[in-house]
Amino acid sequence: MWRRRGSSGLHTPSCPSGLGLRVPVPGGTRSRSVQAFAADQFDQTDPKESIARSAFFNWWCFAIYCGVLVGFVVISYVQDNLGWVLGFAIPCMVMLFGLLVFLLGTRTYRFYPLEEESPFARIGKTLVALAEADAERHRSDVGDVEEAERLLRLFPTWATCLIYAAVSSQPSTLFTKQASTLDRSISSNFQVPPAPPPLSLPSTIAFSCPQPEGTQRIGIGMVISPVSIVVAALVETKRLRTAREFGLVDLPEATIPMSVWWLVPQYVLAGVSDAFSVTGLQEFFYDQAPDALRSLGVALYLSIFGVGSFIDGFLISAINKITGGVGESWFSNNLNRAHLDYFYWLLAGLGVLQFLLYLHCAQAYVYTKKYTAALT
Repeated sequence: MWRRRGSSGLHTPSCPSGLGLRVPVPGGTRSRSVQAFAADQFDQTDPKESIARSAFFNWWCFAIYCGVLVGFVVISYVQDNLGWVLGFAIPCMVMLFGLLVFLLGTRTYRFYPLEEESPFARIGKTLVALAEADAERHRSDVGDVEEAERLLRLFPTWATCLIYAAVSSQPSTLFTKQASTLDRSISSNFQVPPAPPPLSLPSTIAFSCPQPEGTQRIGIGMVISPVSIVVAALVETKRLRTAREFGLVDLPEATIPMSVWWLVPQYVLAGVSDAFSVTGLQEFFYDQAPDALRSLGVALYLSIFGVGSFIDGFLISAINKITGGVGESWFSNNLNRAHLDYFYWLLAGLGVLQFLLYLHCAQAYVYTKKYTAALT
């Protein structure tokens, strides 16, 4: 496809608008191609559009959280009280409407030319040449070598973000297990769900304004992330102490007389951390990837959380096997005899270590010219 050179910057928001309407459904949509295509609608050579593109990543995350909010609150209520047919029909209609808006903006989108040779094949051959120290190829394909080097420079940052991704999976897993044992009643007829993802939404709204760019933005989120886990560890310690005081240690099904609102600080801190790091990672990997491989840049960002989830699962499995062999497992089915607090302290320590490694990589990282030009 070819870019429409005449497309005005005033028209570029059509794509994010159309795609945004597809996001507020359960789970949202995180397609790397969709996100990269939407970000491509902003001209990186135009300072105003470069700033607008940075805001786009904020609003993309905001739309994702809106999708989670609708899915967990509105759609869940409809399915439980009005029927599953209507519960599935509403997201279907919203997605069809979003698709219609997206198609209506087709004539205004910016398209970029497809290259004859696959960028993956070209960079693959360049990496082989670099490994073989082929000096002649270095001289003949300087541009290809530069692209390959830009891609390789992303991997240290990618690797140092994996523990952050493992920590960020806790709100949807262990935080929920904590909440399930607490008093979640608001009135005699209503209880809040044990998994309250909307608590991250206000944090994203509050931080949708301009923020520090690049690695600074990611680093701020990484500082806040272990803080949220430390808070979670302290709250879990109090929960276990309360269970002992009321003689509920061997009654895992009993509700502990401690309000679920004790968990609000750790959820909010996790949301603030995401508002900085997640949006920062999206923009960083998209912007710093070679122009022909921006979709791959977004895919690298997404893979951080995929690999991070595997790391989290591996840690839980290994610790469960080790601690279960010498006594009560940290992840016992009876949460009142488990030690999630120990696991949280371990994650906090790993988070601090990871931040130190990330700080070293961030200080050594050299930005590509297109990024620094946009900032100035």
